[in-house]
Amino acid sequence: MVDEASDILQRDIRHLLLDASPDDLKDTANAQVATFIMSLVVLDSIERIGLSPTWCAGHSLGEYTALVAGGYISFEDGLRLVQERGDAMRIAGERHPGTMAALIGIGDQEADTACRLADDDVWVANFNAPGQVVISGSDQGVRHAIEVAKSLGARKALELQVSGAFHTPLMAEAKDRLRKAIAEVTWNASEVPVVANVDAMPHDDPAKWPTILSAQLTNPVRWHQSLTTLSQLGASCFIEVGPGGVLSGLARRVLPGHKVVSAGVPDDVSHLIEEIAGSELASSPGEHHTGESLTISERLIVTTVTGIFQPRRDLEGIIPGPGSSLPRATNVASSGAIPTKPAQRIEINVGDEVGHIGDIPVRSQFEGNLIGFLAHAGEKVVAGQPVAWMRASLHSDNR
Repeated sequence: MVDEASDILQRDIRHLLLDASPDDLKDTANAQVATFIMSLVVLDSIERIGLSPTWCAGHSLGEYTALVAGGYISFEDGLRLVQERGDAMRIAGERHPGTMAALIGIGDQEADTACRLADDDVWVANFNAPGQVVISGSDQGVRHAIEVAKSLGARKALELQVSGAFHTPLMAEAKDRLRKAIAEVTWNASEVPVVANVDAMPHDDPAKWPTILSAQLTNPVRWHQSLTTLSQLGASCFIEVGPGGVLSGLARRVLPGHKVVSAGVPDDVSHLIEEIAGSELASSPGEHHTGESLTISERLIVTTVTGIFQPRRDLEGIIPGPGSSLPRATNVASSGAIPTKPAQRIEINVGDEVGHIGDIPVRSQFEGNLIGFLAHAGEKVVAGQPVAWMRASLHSDNR
């Protein structure tokens, strides 16, 4: 993934992740690209153990990671957007200098009031958790708002090391540039809703996301409202993906009693497995799987890469039959249930293409009859995930 990112962006991403100095990473353009790629490297590690998200959300830059995780945009489009976003925000920060500060021990309404009473260029930027709000604006505006906030009960104010007044009208110039880049992105349909920063609501219509992403740059991140929305949707386990553990801490404050796990680097996946063992993620309620359900003649065709799956055009309508225990587009790797009744049979030979992910064909390793697809057109699949189900000819397969 790092090599691919280097080719796409025409820069040394390996150096940025492993050898860049703290000063280099203070540049928001570098920090955003590094964080985005590292988060998706960790996500790739998580998906390889069979976990996939039911819902996604991302804090500020993390929303781009969430859109890739949900399958709305490709890794390549996400990279280009994040690089453009970082460059645009850096330039806007140079032309309209500003800063940000975290207010501790103050409510959302009081923080907003402090910004209004400061009567300057300062606004609420992040509603992170009850009692923790980030304000953003000109240096003078933030100082004035801090003074007012303390008079309204804020216990502490911490200035953040940032290069601009993010999520405020001072980023309007960056918003105009980003909007043009968003217009060039290919958007895909997905069954994984992403809860948006701007309204803390779940969205699964790809046509709405260009406007949502554009608005995000100059509007506050409604993070604790987003966590509450996810809980109301039914989420009970939250996995923070990527560098740091700030979001895990916020989730524990907003939703006490929910399982929260942080995976900052690929090695954390081992800890993640231990944390979720025995939880509802290990098996769905009411399901009791006792092992492999494939018969001796049944085989699964799996993808070797991660991306958006497209079945071969003439095979697109083939799905499991009425007796199947596996509905269309269910991830076999995590469900454990395999269908046992064919709907119709299509002859497949070893090496035949059954679909593709980008320019990479997904080929059968077996000879026999194609029974159905386990991934639908446009679904994001991960390396090692079964995408089709077939009944192999035993004379041609001795495995």
